[in-house]
Amino acid sequence: MDWFYIEGVLILAGINIIAVLGLSLLTGFTGLFSFGHAGFMAVGAYTSVYFGERMGLPFLVAIIAGGLSAGLMSLFIGRLTLKLKGDYFCIATLGFGEAIRLLLDNLQVFGGARGWPGIPPKVDLTTVVIFSLLGIIFLVFLINSRHGRAMIAVREEELAAKVMGIDVYRYKVISLFISAVYAGVAGGLLGYYLTFLQPKLFGLQKSTEYTIMVIFGGIGSISGSVLAAFLLTVLPEILRSFAVWRFVIYGAAVIFIMIARPQGLMGGKEITLKGVTSILGIPGKNRRTARSGEV
Repeated sequence: MDWFYIEGVLILAGINIIAVLGLSLLTGFTGLFSFGHAGFMAVGAYTSVYFGERMGLPFLVAIIAGGLSAGLMSLFIGRLTLKLKGDYFCIATLGFGEAIRLLLDNLQVFGGARGWPGIPPKVDLTTVVIFSLLGIIFLVFLINSRHGRAMIAVREEELAAKVMGIDVYRYKVISLFISAVYAGVAGGLLGYYLTFLQPKLFGLQKSTEYTIMVIFGGIGSISGSVLAAFLLTVLPEILRSFAVWRFVIYGAAVIFIMIARPQGLMGGKEITLKGVTSILGIPGKNRRTARSGEV
């Protein structure tokens, strides 16, 4: 197993982390389950490559354009679906994701079902790590702000949030927009890494994988989302020697964790610097017991 192969797995893990962070904000912190996240990823991927290769924009600008295009698409979808409750919103997002895939299948300007080959490779491990760290830092600051607390209140109880004066619809729109931007950026990075785009890359299976990662890591945990995205990307590659059985083992491992620890790996808690120093046995000043929600 050479470094080129390991680097490729780490790049895919980093791209998945970015997409899962966005879905974690929507599902884990705002309480809106979505099975159409791959649709936003597809919009970001095709838009980034179009602006970068057809219009000649710099790589960074193209990636940002892809993220914003996915965000703008979410505003349109959100206006139509965010007033739906429970399973109805989930079903609506599923329909959106499949509609985007079928639309790209028939748009010959993007290569249609045959795909878009010949995209220059512009993504390396350093690029993905930088984007992942920026995504984590932004989400941490957002969740710890009053806006993040408002989203958590919406997740816990919409009616109580309304009584407290929180504009529930507005915060759902904001959460969906930011989540879609994350997905769009991840899609753009994926396109420039794979050097090939095809609509079937962004099917229902991709959306399901990301939802599993959010739940696997723990609802309402940034650390859990990062850890789950990394583990569930690397695990199939570790099991590659088992050939066709690797996906059976992968599925069994996910089911076992869900049964043994239904709250997810982190259970809504976060890995903090304080928790890491205590685990490593690094002495520090006398402090009060760590607050609930910290590890």
